Amino acid sequence: MYGLRKLIQTLVALGTNAYLLFPFGGSIIYQGPLKAVCHPGLNCYSCPGALLSCPVGATQNFIASLRYTAAGTIPHLGAIVVGYLGFIGTLVGRLPCGWLCPFGFIQDLLNKIPSPKFKLWAPLRWVKYGVLVIMVVLMPLFVLDQYGIGQPWFCKLLCPAGTLLGALPLVFLKPQLWTTLGFYFWNKVTILTIIIILAILISRPFCRMLCPLGAFYSLFTRMTLVQLEFNEGNCVQCRACVKVCPMGVIPHEQRDSRECIMCLKCLDSCHFRALSFGIRRTLPPLKEIHRPAQIQGIKNT
Repeated sequence: MYGLRKLIQTLVALGTNAYLLFPFGGSIIYQGPLKAVCHPGLNCYSCPGALLSCPVGATQNFIASLRYTAAGTIPHLGAIVVGYLGFIGTLVGRLPCGWLCPFGFIQDLLNKIPSPKFKLWAPLRWVKYGVLVIMVVLMPLFVLDQYGIGQPWFCKLLCPAGTLLGALPLVFLKPQLWTTLGFYFWNKVTILTIIIILAILISRPFCRMLCPLGAFYSLFTRMTLVQLEFNEGNCVQCRACVKVCPMGVIPHEQRDSRECIMCLKCLDSCHFRALSFGIRRTLPPLKEIHRPAQIQGIKNT
């Protein structure tokens, strides 16, 4: 399963950033029909090679547009984006974080660099929900520029994927842009540098602390179509699953954890079949359903 996940991560990262004509076209950023589709992971719209849009940026633009929407109506495209993300979350929860997100893949690669490894202080996982509410929802709606227009503040102030995959390649492809760089650029370069250093020392720090997309998907964790199941009778408490989890989850103690990205590394590490992955069962197996006594009496007669 580990090899399959790495293959899918690689193919998705390269395949969704496969616009190789940007050095030769009139516009460095791809503007074709595929840009109408949002990537299920965090992938910058402004990356020269990006074929798809960023779901967080699209959501912010949708929320910012609500101020200028006629009463009783909803911007059609924005509603589709939110519905699209909700549909993915309902089906598979945070699985896109573990299998499809290019920036998550980059963090996985950085963490392979030999260095001392540290655990993340658990309360920091709640910060991403604040980022989702404040930077993605409230600020685009209420923090306006001089023209009275809301901005995608998460993209402008924080997003490291946008800096690494979008801003830095653009300024190197167009050196004239260096003269226009200001606070927003250098602020994000500083944040990116800190996250890169942390990713070497701590597994997936951005996913665990700051990613609003992961926070949104996690809201659906306990209603997803698929789930990671735990068979308590097979568990010997060896904690092999805990040692390999990139998100710091304890699978045998934290059922349906909102931090789980369904990477299935725990499944590979368990030699006692205490963990399995499959369709969520909303009812217990038939053999475990207890019939009322009067119904059993009728059957016996």
